[in-house]
Amino acid sequence: MDGGGGGGGGALLSSMDAFDSFLFSLSNSFSTPLALFIQIQGCIICLVLAFGWACAAYVRNREIKRIKGRVRAGNSFAFICNDISELEHSNQVNLPRVTVIMPLKGFGEHNLHNWRSQVTSLYGGPLEFLFVVESTEDPAYNAVLRLLSDYRDEVDARILVAGLATTCSQKIHNQLVGVEQMHKDSKYVLFLDDDVRLHPGTIGALTAEMEKNPDIFIQTGYPLDLPSGSLGSYCIYEYHMPCSMGFATGGKTFFLWGGCMMMHADDFRYDRYGVVSGLQDGGYSDDMTLAAIAGAHKRLITSPPVAIFPHPLASDLNLGRYWNYLRKQTFVLESYTSHVNKIMNRALFTSHCYLSWGFVAPYFMSMIHVAAALRFYAKGYSLEETGFSTVGMTMVCSLAACTIIELFSMWNLTRVEVHLCNILSPEAPQLSLASYNWGLVFIAILVDNFLYTISAIRSHFSQSINWSGIRYYLKDGKIHKIERSIPKVDMGPIYTDLGGKHLYGKKGMAPKVSFLGSLAKTLAQWRQPKKFDS
Repeated sequence: MDGGGGGGGGALLSSMDAFDSFLFSLSNSFSTPLALFIQIQGCIICLVLAFGWACAAYVRNREIKRIKGRVRAGNSFAFICNDISELEHSNQVNLPRVTVIMPLKGFGEHNLHNWRSQVTSLYGGPLEFLFVVESTEDPAYNAVLRLLSDYRDEVDARILVAGLATTCSQKIHNQLVGVEQMHKDSKYVLFLDDDVRLHPGTIGALTAEMEKNPDIFIQTGYPLDLPSGSLGSYCIYEYHMPCSMGFATGGKTFFLWGGCMMMHADDFRYDRYGVVSGLQDGGYSDDMTLAAIAGAHKRLITSPPVAIFPHPLASDLNLGRYWNYLRKQTFVLESYTSHVNKIMNRALFTSHCYLSWGFVAPYFMSMIHVAAALRFYAKGYSLEETGFSTVGMTMVCSLAACTIIELFSMWNLTRVEVHLCNILSPEAPQLSLASYNWGLVFIAILVDNFLYTISAIRSHFSQSINWSGIRYYLKDGKIHKIERSIPKVDMGPIYTDLGGKHLYGKKGMAPKVSFLGSLAKTLAQWRQPKKFDS
């Protein structure tokens, strides 16, 4: 705190009303060494994020330049393959067989478009698609049947009914049923979520990398969120953006996204590294389990620069549904496959919680500094009279500058990824940055980081989660109990969090769940989880 004006400030402080006195004291308390450390830390976090996004943008932009360079060299199909000679029949007939497995749950506004982008791949080798549902009662079942009837003579595709999971999550169960039914000659298996919108050359690009480097254990990609306009959708976009750095390496990475994973089919046939048993024996998250297996056995995970996929979010994605999604994401860190994996997850849990609130705290302090300055200015007080610390306002200006740099870097990476997606899917409607509201992005940054720690702590103490109508209980990092709730006849449809998917067969209006109402329900759920499952 500045030493000058201390005596005058003390005299003035005694004459202020209670609110002004409190505001003055609070503002000056945020100028202590500890408070300054927190504010400087916030600036550093902003700059680190900005640098990471700048590096990710460089990798994606480098791929854009390569594609454009190949087009100038005469390869008009550069968005599909690096060398146009790869499209010759002599090369295409030698391509390996790939099985694409899509575990499904519910049907939403973007699913049909996503599925069409998957089954209309321009991969020239043998290709089969396996859509796997829990039961014929799932709305996805009839939707897939209609889709397959449209492509009856054009693609090799089937729909499988997996039945109920008993030892692992329903998604993993569906994936493993698909693996059991894949073609005996398939060399690679590609797991895709139903919210992945592929580019025409995606499967070919992933396969080419697997053929080029047989040491690759898993190839993965990452989604580019397309917010629908609601604050909840921007919170999802902001939540995913920091993770995008780890997937924009152009090669080796330690990150894995379950929405797109290509692996060797024989790894599943022979349960190499325990991939099948690791998933089947209490597995909750497919990507976290496989990433842990890869780390334990020193296996290679890669993410090619073209593996970035448009991910449109539901048009009615509200804060309540965002909170439910965040709960499921933080719950993932409670699952683990080994003691080492548990320690790593705990370290990630602790660091993420610390950094999230360490990021938000400086903005709260800055708000107090600005409010105090405006209050004193409006009442005509001078700095000498108040003894008001100028250090706090200096930090406000520094944080504002760092925030602008951070938002610009986020905008630049999004711009580059939008451009790359447009180049990789020239036949699709072109994506644009025009719909992004960067004011909402900034608010979403604060909301998401503030709620993350609350959600993570809630997940840690609950050890249970309701995922699409199924409640999973963890014990020692693995699922040990599964409970299914039966939807009431008159309750209307139940929707998932991001795609707005209809989970049950009954039609009706979507229930409107406010954010505050969702939080209130969460608090009540803390001690009585069963009561609220349905």
